[in-house]
Amino acid sequence: MITAIVLITVERRALASAGERLAAIDGVSEVYSVTGEFDLIAMVRAKQHEDLADIVTRKIAQVDGVQRTMTHVAFKVFSKYDLERIFA
Repeated sequence: MITAIVLITVERRALASAGERLAAIDGVSEVYSVTGEFDLIAMVRAKQHEDLADIVTRKIAQVDGVQRTMTHVAFKVFSKYDLERIFA
């Protein structure tokens, strides 16, 4: 399982609706509204790198109001939860 953190900048007019639309995308497990340089952070989980590329470039980036994304692929997780089991 590949986990990626996608930082998202959204047009002001789309802030109220973009989070829900992003959360509805298959492969997006959570979307957080945050402070700082970016407006939203999406946690994405995919089986293969090709799937991740499709989720980010063809689904997230195409949501109305999304201006920019920055994707960070996770190498290792440190958690008290068995995330592989939860997202399998």
